[in-house]
Amino acid sequence: MMNRDWTPRSWRAMPVKHMPDDYPDPLALAHTESELSRLPPLVFADETRRLTAALAEVADGKAFLLQGGDCAESFKEFTSDNIRDTFRLILQMAVVLTFSGGRPVVKVGRIAGQFAKPRTSSLETVNGVTLPAYRGDIINGMEFNPAERMPDPKRLLKAYHQSSATLGLLRNFALGGYADLCNLHRWTLDFVAGSPEGDRYRKLADQIFESLSFLTALCVTPEQKKTLHQVDFFTSHEALLLNVEEAMTRREGPTGDWYDTSAHMLWIGERTRQLDGGHVEFMRGIQNPIGLKCGPTMEPDDLLRIIDALNPQNRPGRLTLIGRFGADKAADCLPRLMAATRRGGRAVVWSSDPMHGNTLKASNGYKTRPFDRILSEVKTFMEVASAEGVHPGGVHLEMTGQNVTECLGGAQAVTEDDLSSRYHTHCDPRLNANQALQLAFLLAEKLHTLRAPRARAA
Repeated sequence: MMNRDWTPRSWRAMPVKHMPDDYPDPLALAHTESELSRLPPLVFADETRRLTAALAEVADGKAFLLQGGDCAESFKEFTSDNIRDTFRLILQMAVVLTFSGGRPVVKVGRIAGQFAKPRTSSLETVNGVTLPAYRGDIINGMEFNPAERMPDPKRLLKAYHQSSATLGLLRNFALGGYADLCNLHRWTLDFVAGSPEGDRYRKLADQIFESLSFLTALCVTPEQKKTLHQVDFFTSHEALLLNVEEAMTRREGPTGDWYDTSAHMLWIGERTRQLDGGHVEFMRGIQNPIGLKCGPTMEPDDLLRIIDALNPQNRPGRLTLIGRFGADKAADCLPRLMAATRRGGRAVVWSSDPMHGNTLKASNGYKTRPFDRILSEVKTFMEVASAEGVHPGGVHLEMTGQNVTECLGGAQAVTEDDLSSRYHTHCDPRLNANQALQLAFLLAEKLHTLRAPRARAA
């Protein structure tokens, strides 16, 4: 499977977009990249292959992908509580989708590496002063002053060490008993407990607990017990900073294949998916599962060409297509793309990102996302997939376990006046736990409806 005309550095001969080129000391940057290349891997090839196999099940219509987490991780908000709350929100959503939707859920976090963000403009002007735009904590700082906004290579190392600590904590949560299904009543976040979605989740948890008691009475096998007490949890981020991804790429001895050890899954953003660009060049050579954001400007022929560049062997589980169109454009754009992949026999996972195409500015100046538009795009995704004979394979969400007020609407009806009360994001607005659970129940209902005709046919 090795690409003999590819190396981790071959992207450097290609044009690249949305990477900072204004580091004041290029030698310091090169030294940091070299240091990163000598640090231990964050993830391992066997884990990555396990995710590829799980995504192959999604591509075959037998599972569902739940990918979610922060818009952009920060150094300031790095706490064990925040990591735990995001992890348990994903567990809650997965339980809803598995039990009500009838499919196993592949759990992938936007975590332990999601620090960089592409920006529309490389500069920002405030009160007549122009400085470099904030590009994420891995590059520069949020504070609007020259020192903070100057790209600093030391931030690359800080991001690595924070990712390493985050992964250690996640592995403990996933394998050390926290994810035990017997704890599912305790997963509810405090601020969700008294909400409509919290009550709905509690009733579902009661049903599941009764089922678990029944299984225990039947003396399930040790291997079955393991699946009740542990979960597979994988990490992902946008592969924006190719110099970092190159430094974290290692060759596996037994196979000779290259794996990017910064995360289990990487994706190419809507703004960096040029077929002749450095991001596609880098991603085609690593063996990790890859995501590709598809927006309103994507044409079917262009999509097929990128698919063939990234997955020439058409391996199931290798490539996930993440649609991000906006509620007003999804019904026009998505059918042609789904039809093209189906007709062309491309083994891909189709996932929906209902966040990025539904961003707007509220009247009070806050960037926000209306929850009804997010729901609308997810519904359209499910309906179009059903009409085109494609498995609606997953969702890709910016969300948090924190009690934030960043997206408008939802069961607790966040208003424009509420945005200022708990608006904590470093970049884009995120769903809070109530809104994320509400979306999970909607998805579960849709999946259950899609499953029903198959059950009747059987």
